[in-house]
Amino acid sequence: MNVLEDFLRPTQKQLFKRLCKKFKGKTLISKGNFILVQGQASVMLVAHLDTVHEQPVRDICLSADKNILMSPQGIGGDDRCGVFALCNIFQSAQVKPWLLFTCDEEVGGIGAKAFCLAHQQLQLPKELDNLNFLIELDRKGKNDAVFYRCANPDFEAYITSKGFKTAQGSFSDISVIAPELEVAAVNLSCGYYHAHTLHEYINRAELDDTICKVVDIISDVSHLPRFEYVEYIQSVEQTKLVSRDESVSLPRSVSASLRDIYKILLDFYSVNELESFRAEYGDQILWQIYNDEIDYFYRC
Repeated sequence: MNVLEDFLRPTQKQLFKRLCKKFKGKTLISKGNFILVQGQASVMLVAHLDTVHEQPVRDICLSADKNILMSPQGIGGDDRCGVFALCNIFQSAQVKPWLLFTCDEEVGGIGAKAFCLAHQQLQLPKELDNLNFLIELDRKGKNDAVFYRCANPDFEAYITSKGFKTAQGSFSDISVIAPELEVAAVNLSCGYYHAHTLHEYINRAELDDTICKVVDIISDVSHLPRFEYVEYIQSVEQTKLVSRDESVSLPRSVSASLRDIYKILLDFYSVNELESFRAEYGDQILWQIYNDEIDYFYRC
C-alpha cells in the first residue's frame, strides 16, 4: 500500500531511485531525466519528481482529521501528489497505464524535453505512437482540467464529462510531450493549493477523488478512439481581446501598475490565493512570486 507521506520526504534523486526499484523490470530509464514504466492500456500518465522547495520535507503537520497536510519546509504537493497518484492508479487499474515520471519540470521541463528527444531519436517503445491520450497529474485544486494549446473538442468533452472543469494554465510537461506524440493531453487537479510557497497544503480527500476518477477513465480506454493533438491557433481578434484590461475580471483593489503581473499569476494561482497573499504580505509579494517562480517560463 502506498502512503502519501512517503512520497513527500525524499529528494528528487532519492525518489527517482525508489521508483526505479518499485517498477524494476518494467522501466526504460534516462538517468536524471525520466522513468518510463511500461503499460498495456493506450494511455500514459505523467507527473514530475521535483518541487520548488529548497529543503526536503522533514516535518509534516496534519489537521485534526488528518486530511490536510502542510510542512514548514514546503509540503511539495506540486508534484508529489501527482507521483503518488500515478503509483496508486497503476496499482488499482485492471489494465495498467503507461507511466512517465520526469525530472526538473520546475526549471523548464528538462526531463520532458529529454523524453521528446529520445522519441525523436527512436529510442522509445513504438507503442507510444498509438496512445489514445495523455493525462498529467500536476494541477492545483479540486477539479480543474487544463488543455494548454490542445484544442480537441471531443477530448475536452470526454474529460469534462468525468466531473472536471476546463481551466487555463501556462506550462507543464504535456505542453511539450503532447505535440511530440501528436496526441491530446490534459492536466488534472490533484488536491494541492498555494503551490510554490511555504503555505502550500494538500487536501488528501480531493487527491483521492482524482485518483478514483482517473482509474475510471482508464477503464474506458479500450472503448475510446485516439484523440489527436489539435493545435490551438489564436486569431488576431482573440489576441486583441486578451490584451484588453476588461477581458479579465480583477479585484477592484488591484492597481493599474499590478494588472499585467496579476493576469500572468492567474495562470498559476486562483484569485482567492493571490488575494490571501496580498492580505498577508502586501502587493510586493506578487512581484516576488513572479521573479522567484514564474519568470523562468517566460524566458525559455
